[in-house]
Amino acid sequence: MIRKSLVVFMALLMTGFIAKAQQQETGQNLDYNVISTAVPFMIIAPDARSAGMGDIGVSTSPDVYSMHWNPAKYAFMEDDFSIGLAYSPWLRKLVPDMNIAYLAVSKRVSKKSTIAGSLKYFSLGEINFRDEYNNDKGTYSPNEFSVDLCYSRKLGDYLSASVAGRFIYSHLTQGVTNYSRAAWSIAADIAVYYQRPVYFNTIDGEFSWGVAITNMGSKMSYTDANSRTDFIPTNLRLGPSLKLNIDEFNSLAFSFDLNKLLVPTPPIYAKDADGALIPDGNGGFVIEKGKNPNVSMLQGMFQSFYDAPGGFSEELKEITIGIGAEYWYNKIFAVRAGFFHESKMKGNRRYLTFGAGLRYNVFALDVSYLVPVNNSSTSGTNPLEGTLRFDLTFNINKWGANTKLEKVD
Repeated sequence: MIRKSLVVFMALLMTGFIAKAQQQETGQNLDYNVISTAVPFMIIAPDARSAGMGDIGVSTSPDVYSMHWNPAKYAFMEDDFSIGLAYSPWLRKLVPDMNIAYLAVSKRVSKKSTIAGSLKYFSLGEINFRDEYNNDKGTYSPNEFSVDLCYSRKLGDYLSASVAGRFIYSHLTQGVTNYSRAAWSIAADIAVYYQRPVYFNTIDGEFSWGVAITNMGSKMSYTDANSRTDFIPTNLRLGPSLKLNIDEFNSLAFSFDLNKLLVPTPPIYAKDADGALIPDGNGGFVIEKGKNPNVSMLQGMFQSFYDAPGGFSEELKEITIGIGAEYWYNKIFAVRAGFFHESKMKGNRRYLTFGAGLRYNVFALDVSYLVPVNNSSTSGTNPLEGTLRFDLTFNINKWGANTKLEKVD
């Protein structure tokens, strides 16, 4: 139980629940300046298809899991109705019963528009809580979830746009302490998607691009006093894709995603001769480099483009890169591969991904596997190593199997 309690403490630290307080106590440096937020599970890839291609999806071909990546893609869905269920055991190198489950549904309401919704649930497993005197406070099951709904509409033959609303709930401490409580937030997404046919001599295909800003919402507080609030992971995602129909049976697609958190970067705080942080007289500390992170959500989004204490070079390091490829044979069997890169200064997540997919009639099954290319400097292993994701999808195509929707008038 003691080992698991320590592991869960690390998990809570990853959520940003106490990260901001620690930053204010210890200051920052330009060797490792990670942006922390509440509910980081919101930016974890939920589905096996995108996870198998390096955690990308802003401009890949639409599917029922598009809510997480770019809800504007739903307007180009070929299926009239789709429902998908995804599951992933999470950080099993640390905790044996932590997992993420995802349910998504989409329904076409006209040739121009589609509605969709999803539920994402993150379980930290069973945790035995103890106080500072090692007294048993009981066993609980900390959890977080989000539920959302979107409307996606074609604006022309090749362009679509979408808006989405989301409710986020996080209950990490289960009321064990007198000063903590569950936190919640209301957020929104806006997105656009472009898709059109292209031709290369005897090969035809599709070119697409997408832009999505997700999780624009209120800060979250885990205390009754609301004395400290944490940003949720507002994220900008953009990128292109190119699909080539090599012949009647074979197709190959390449995709590229760029991501940036639209959240203030932690500054470097000034210290006195004894190495202690210098109070600024307003409840905070004197900032040596960077900007004040205690701003509103909207100001934080704009500020995130120029507030890094290391200047423009650090801003560039806050961009993560995903590259992926997907091969289909006869629209029945698929293999996928990808690579994800994050700067060492901003978290150092770097890994290869592999995946496969099978389509039979109205059913689809996908699986993905993650292989880190860097190990933890402390344990010699990476907690993401061996991460598996599975999803099962059910599709009904009212318009006829493997056919395109008619052009918008």
